[in-house]
This record gives sequence, C-alpha cells and structure tokens, in this order.
Amino acid sequence: MRAVVFEEFGGPEVLKVADRPEPHAGPGQVRIKVHAAGVNPFDFKVRRGWTRDFADPVLPAIPGFEVAGVVDEAGDGAEFAVGDEVVGWSEGGAYAEFALGGNVARKPAGLSWEQAVSLPVAGETAQRVLDLLGVKSGETILIHGAAGAVGSIAVQLAKAAGLTVIGTASAANHDYLRSIGAVPVEYGDGLVERVRAVAPQGIDAAFDTAGKGGLPESIELLGGPERIVTIADYAAAGELGVQVSGGGGSREQIRAGLDAQLQAAADGKLTTRIARTFPLADAAKAQELSESGHARGKIIVLPQE
Repeated sequence: MRAVVFEEFGGPEVLKVADRPEPHAGPGQVRIKVHAAGVNPFDFKVRRGWTRDFADPVLPAIPGFEVAGVVDEAGDGAEFAVGDEVVGWSEGGAYAEFALGGNVARKPAGLSWEQAVSLPVAGETAQRVLDLLGVKSGETILIHGAAGAVGSIAVQLAKAAGLTVIGTASAANHDYLRSIGAVPVEYGDGLVERVRAVAPQGIDAAFDTAGKGGLPESIELLGGPERIVTIADYAAAGELGVQVSGGGGSREQIRAGLDAQLQAAADGKLTTRIARTFPLADAAKAQELSESGHARGKIIVLPQE
C-alpha cells in the first residue's frame, strides 16, 4: 500500500510516500480503507522527536492517528463488519491507504469524510477541558485560539451548555467566531482591557488552545490560575501554576462522546471548518501548514485521491 513514512526525526522534508506492507485485522480489530486522515499538531511533534519521552515511534513510522473510512477487513469478534463506515483513532498510523482501527465509532450517513475526521481529537479535547474546568450554565469562559479546530468546537459546546463565550483570534476570524456564537476579541497587547470591555461582569474560566501567550492575562482576569487549563503552553503553565490537560478518560467515555458529537454534526448542531485538504503525496505540506499555526480550521490528508 502507499503510505507516508518517516525514517528519521526532523522537519517536514523527512516525510516520504513509500510502499509499505498492508496491515491486517487481528482478533477484535478492523482494517479501514482510509478516506480521510486528520492532521494534528501532535503529528509534527512526533515527527520532530519531541514526544520520545512518552510516545516514541518505531522507525520507519507512519504518522497520524485520526482516521475515517470504510471497514474492508474484520477480525474475529470485531464490532464492525466489512462495509461499515467508521471514524475515530487508528493504531499504527493513518496517513496511508489502509489503517487499523483503534477506538472507532460508526459514521452517520449524512456526514462527509472530512467533517467526520475533524471531530475525534478536537471534540474529545474540547469536552475534556470544559469538564475539567467545571463550567456551568450562566458562566463566562475565555477561549484562546477560538477559531482553531479545538477552539471552535469548544465554543460551540460551551454555548450549547449555556455559557457566554469570549474568543481570542485574529481580526480575520472575528466574523467566523460570531457565526458560531462567540464574542471575538483580538489577542496581543491590551487583551485584558478588551476582555473587560466586552465582559464587565468578569470571566469565570479560561481555556488556552493556542499556546501563544494569554495565560498571564487569564490569571490577571481571574485573580489566580485555578480555573485555567491549557493544552498547548506547557512551559508557561509550569511557571504559572496553570493546569495542563494532555489526555484522559476511559475508552468507553471517549467513544460515547464521539458518538454524540458525530450525531450532533450530522444534525447540523455542531459545525467544523476545513482549512485545507491534501493528497497523500503532499502530506509534508499538510504538516508544514499545521506547524505554522496559521491554518483556519482542520487540515486533512485524503489517501484515496
């Protein structure tokens, strides 16, 4: 099969398309013909060797762990059958024509491959952090990086839960934030004053998805770090006493959350924004865009193109 591989750690240039042995489904497993693979910041961090203390890939490695496609091989005792459309997490890499399914859910018929693969990582992360913050109806939350893949879903989940949402983003993304229910503010110098101007009642919690500053300002607005969580600024979090969230929840909880979000998306109650799609041969460009931090929405690799 054709797959993207890297044989050494480094920049996007280490990614190559190569012929690799096809994986096969073992007991309880399914093999997926991949129609869409999600690109996440974690992918380039693995490629650069930054995660080796806790996620050390065996080289040569296939990147990616977010997958959507059709089951084409089912092992004994597998939950899904050949022909089922599924989405979730892969085992052993997703930037390939075929991938083994890990924790996957059934894809609603009315949802595109691109929309479906936009949800597993961003949706799970957004809901997990909102739960950690203990937010409730009537509160006000500040979300940094609100126009990104995780941030935009967090905005919508928080709005659905009855919160007022203030979202930081560049001016070019402000109309988009308004369309999904957030009050937009520009990040950078003067952030504290801008947030106070739109939320004179104050804020109750802050969620940093961007990792580009904002934690000191959040502490100033809240009077302390207790109801702040970041998924992106580990160094500053350690210095400031801010909680970091990098994963959690049981397989069953994660699967139930994905099922609910997929159905909400199919019903038009949860939307995702696609930044760009790339064919398998341009996976390096996809990761380069991800690493730049300037993508407006989800980046996706399409192995069947």
